[in-house]
This record gives sequence, structure tokens and C-alpha cells, in this order.
Amino acid sequence: MLVDEIKKAFGNSTDLIVRPFIIDNREITLVMSEVLGSSSYVNDFILRRLLTIKFQSNDIGSELLNFIPTNNGKILNKLSDMTDYICMGFALILFSDTEAIAIEARATVDRGIPIVNNEASITGSKDAFNENFNTNIGLIRRRIRDCNLYVDGMFVGRSSKTKIGILYMNNIAIKKNVDNIKNKLKKINVDGILDTGNLKSYLDSKTNFFFPTITSTERPDKVAQALLEGKIAIVSDNSPFVLITPTFFVDYLHTSDDYYEKAINTSFIRIIRFLAFIIAIFTPALYIALTTHNQDILPLSLFLNFMEQRDTVPFSALIEALFMSISFEILRESDIRKPASMGTSVSILGGLILGDAAVSAGIISPIMIIVISISAISGLAFSSVEMIYALRWWRFILLFLAMFFGLFGIFVGFIILLASLVTTSSESLPYLAPFSPFIKEEIKDTIVKGNHKKTRFRNPLLTKNRVREKEI
Repeated sequence: MLVDEIKKAFGNSTDLIVRPFIIDNREITLVMSEVLGSSSYVNDFILRRLLTIKFQSNDIGSELLNFIPTNNGKILNKLSDMTDYICMGFALILFSDTEAIAIEARATVDRGIPIVNNEASITGSKDAFNENFNTNIGLIRRRIRDCNLYVDGMFVGRSSKTKIGILYMNNIAIKKNVDNIKNKLKKINVDGILDTGNLKSYLDSKTNFFFPTITSTERPDKVAQALLEGKIAIVSDNSPFVLITPTFFVDYLHTSDDYYEKAINTSFIRIIRFLAFIIAIFTPALYIALTTHNQDILPLSLFLNFMEQRDTVPFSALIEALFMSISFEILRESDIRKPASMGTSVSILGGLILGDAAVSAGIISPIMIIVISISAISGLAFSSVEMIYALRWWRFILLFLAMFFGLFGIFVGFIILLASLVTTSSESLPYLAPFSPFIKEEIKDTIVKGNHKKTRFRNPLLTKNRVREKEI
């Protein structure tokens, strides 16, 4: 029997509810998942209605479908479809040995709409995505009330069957970019995709080693802004983060709040972020090069001051820098992983005690603590964790080049860094756009932000509809 096949498919799981009924002299069986389905909805809107039905013909399926109030019902005749719908929170009504009706009766198992946690919102909206697919789509549609916002859905993962939504503005986004994303998602052949983080490795280019080319965000307003620029958003069920692609290097110098502030204030903050990028990578390497190979460049008084501080240190400048950098990363990782109830006092106190003890013991020079601290703190100016990781890698690469080759090594490292940025691509688009290739209109909204009259056009790499704001 069909009921026995469904039970066997689920391994007689204890959360599978199977309830037979005799209604109008016909045997009907209700099958649902106790943890995914809403018992109150089934009792109030399905079973109560079924008790009053009087069948008028032999087409029981159509009569049941018309009699039960639902906007999402479907007649199924395949066992695989029935098990899939049960896993999605549907209630099945088996009315024959081969057919059943699936009626949506999902239980609410999400945590509601939370506030922004990882990406601080100063002047923007405070709501954030949660793990519910429909809620996340709704947060975006509430901001873009346009029928041109298309949502193409699919299921990824043989076992997880995770629902994925590809969002784009049909009148703005380039169809080729959308099709490229869809093709990559369709090629995924894996047991389970549990989060948008799993999707990144399949969407990202294999040639991108360090810098992130796909943005992950929890802010609906940021996704809405990206969609209006011609970008594509990917929403995954069970994930509170949404992916945005393609992403360029300058996007990591921007935040959503930049567009809620005056242009002059936004420009100043973006310049600070760009300086933080430079400081995070080059400062430790520059200090090591100047104190190890190129001392003649420093003023004599400053050089003597550095040497006096390092007089009692038994290790080379590279060992000092590595020790302090790794210690900072350990403190940062412990601060992230420990329970929020413990606060940040443990890591702050640990850092102070560690630094003071290292200087007192003559293991680390005071100037090295300052250099590494400035570099590490500058890296934290970015909200993207992947960008912070990229800065970390390049900081270590430049450290070793400076130790062995001095300023020449830093120059070589800079050329390698620039070459890496130039050769990196995001969905086959140049990562350094609009600098390379040079796009005049987009330059007005990169490091320095122009007013709205100077940013009337969208990036031609992303859109077929370039006019953002029409002249009056």
C-alpha cells in the first residue's frame, strides 16, 4: 500500500504522523511530519473541513482539492514527490492506492526578523535576514515594489534539497550574467547545500585565491541597492545571509550607510577605508625593511630610537612581527568564538597583559607592538570577513619579502598584489572596474563619492539600462 511505502521511505520515523479516517464511507489517510507541519492548521482548516465533505463523483482528488481552503495544493501520483512534499512541511491526504493531495501546512520554525548583527547599521534600517526563505524574499520585495524583480527558484543538493532563489531586476540586469549564475547552480551535484556559504565555493572562480568576489550580507537594504545596480542576489533557505554577485574591489570600500550621508562625509570615510587597506598590508613590512635593510633612509635620531628599543630583543624583526601577528589573530579568534555573555573584556585584558609582559621580558620591542596593532586594527575597518582574511595573507607575504629583500621586496610584493587584483575576475568581469577598464561615470562613485547628479548612470558591465536617474 502507498502508506506502507511512505513509512518505509522514512524508515518508520517517529516524527511521521499517519492518521487514517473514514469520511463519507471512504478511507482517507493523513500523512505529515510532526516537526515540519502545523498541527493546529491541519486540525482547524483541513480535518474540520474533511468531516463535512460529501463526495458527488468518483473524481475524489479534484473534489478534495476544491473543498479544502488552500492556495497551494497539488495532486501527486509519484512516491518521490510525496516524500519531498512531506519534507517541505506539506500535509498529504491519501485518497487512493496511487494518489494523494499535498496541502501546505508548514509550521513556523524561524526566529522572526532579527536586527543587524555583523554589519553595523548607523543610519540605515535595522532589520536583517533570517533563516526563512519567504521572509527574506519579502524583506527585499518590501523595498523594491516592482514586478520587474524576478525570483527564479530551484532546489540544490540531492539530500538537502535546499531551496535557492536567484533574484534580479529583469529591466536592469544583463541576461547573460543571470544565465551564467543559473548554469553554475544547476551543475552542483552534491549531497547537501546547507547555507549560502556552501554555494560560494561553487560560484567563485578557481583562480581567485585571496580577494573575495562574492559578497555575503545580512542587510536587505544592501541587497536592494545591489539589485538596482544590475547585480544578482542569491537567497538560500535556512541561511540568514544573501549572496551578491558580481562584486568588485571598490564595493568593499563602500557600505549601505554611504548612500544615506552627505557626499563629502562619505568621501572622507571612503578615503579612510582605502588608507586602512594600505596600512593593513604594508606597515609591518615597511618597518622591517627600514630597520633591517634600508636604515640609511631613516633619520639618524629615529633609527637610534628604534635600535635602542630593540637592544634587548634576542629575535629578528621578522620573528617579532610573526609572534605579535599570530598572537593578535589568536586573540581575535577567541573573541569571535567565545559566548557573547562573556563580553570582550577577556580578549582586551589578555592583549594588554600579553603586550606589557612581552615588553617587560625583553621579547618584543614597544614599537613592534604599535606597528602590528595599527596594521591589525586597520584590517578590521572592513566588515567582510573574507576581505580581512585577504589582508592577513598579503600582510604575511609582504613581511617575508621585506625581511629578505628590503624595500625592493616590498616593491615586488606591490607589483604582485596589483597583478593579482588585475587578473582577478568576478563572473568573468574585471575585478578592478571601474579603474581597469576605466569607466568615467563610475569613477564618480568609487573612493570619492559625487552627488546624485554626477552618478546618474549605472555600470555598463552590469546593466543594459544605464540611466539611474533621469534629468528633469
